[in-house]
Amino acid sequence: MKTSAWPSHGGQAEALLAHFGLPVDHRLEDFSANLNPLGPPAWVSTWLTHQLAGLERYPSPDYTAARQAIAAHHKLQPEQVLLTNGGAEAIFLAAALHAGKRAAVLTPCFGEYARACHAHRLSLTEIALPAPHFALDLEALLATLNGIDVLFLCRPNNPTATLIDFPAMEVLLEHTALIGCRVVVDEAFIDMVGVTPQQVSLASLLVRYPHLILLHSMTKFYTLPGLRLGYMLADAAMITSAAAHQPPWSVNHLAAELVAPLLEDTAFARRTERWLATERSRMMQALTQLGFELVPSHACFFLMRPSAAHGISCDTLFEQLLRRGILVRHTHNFSGLDGDWLRVALRDEPANRRLVNVLKKVTEGTEGKATA
Repeated sequence: MKTSAWPSHGGQAEALLAHFGLPVDHRLEDFSANLNPLGPPAWVSTWLTHQLAGLERYPSPDYTAARQAIAAHHKLQPEQVLLTNGGAEAIFLAAALHAGKRAAVLTPCFGEYARACHAHRLSLTEIALPAPHFALDLEALLATLNGIDVLFLCRPNNPTATLIDFPAMEVLLEHTALIGCRVVVDEAFIDMVGVTPQQVSLASLLVRYPHLILLHSMTKFYTLPGLRLGYMLADAAMITSAAAHQPPWSVNHLAAELVAPLLEDTAFARRTERWLATERSRMMQALTQLGFELVPSHACFFLMRPSAAHGISCDTLFEQLLRRGILVRHTHNFSGLDGDWLRVALRDEPANRRLVNVLKKVTEGTEGKATA
């Protein structure tokens, strides 16, 4: 399968089923999309039904209630918040702020940073994080940023699930402030690190570093990818500039009105935190016991690959899993990975046990029970 033919995002089974000659109704469990398996919260469907009458009116053009809720959540001012049509729009707006300038991205990373930069005519430099651990060499990074106008990075990173720690980010922000380089940090998975976002999000640093821009997605944590809901956090002047590039009423009524009640649902957040605390470590242990090479994860997914002892390539493993009803995320269109790894999302415990069982059968040829 040519690299260009592989789907560019998770959760896109149709093309893969067709390529491997499988029927469109082939039963699949989706481990390719990085979504919270506990969501959406149980009350959301009823809540949305009650809000349908609001579709007869235009949304508030400035989304005041949603912005106030987000600002309170992060202990910021509403003027520092821009509501967006998912995290993807926030990425493109951040690129629009630097149209025609020089950008850098840490790779491997989410492909939409490059797409947004190309769409807004930014020249792009890739700074590779070395396999197999994809750890950041901070000194090396700082040395490459001279002449760069804006740096895009993801924290925790997609697809590696690695996390640049808070002190390292402070060093990076101090340096970039001195050289005039903006820093755009995508925090789409920050709620999945396993502690409260206020502890690990960089939002508290916005007051000290006005050249920092944070991007958030609410669709991952609350499992609402079809609703498209995200936001940008930045200095108030930066938000005003970004809003000038945004189409009117970019966010629909249902999404905008849902922001406040989602953020108020602290019970759902605590349940997710408890699930992550147990299931992520359990799955890391189970996959390691099967001999897979894993990048230590700080998110709701793993980057993994079979070891030489398995005698199977990632592409073969991908196909074998697909035929057995398991869809994982290939890495053919992640720069620097070139298909040599697989990204696997965490799901609930029964699904994760089924995944481990299938992996055991494929790699060891066993029919026994899962070791997870």
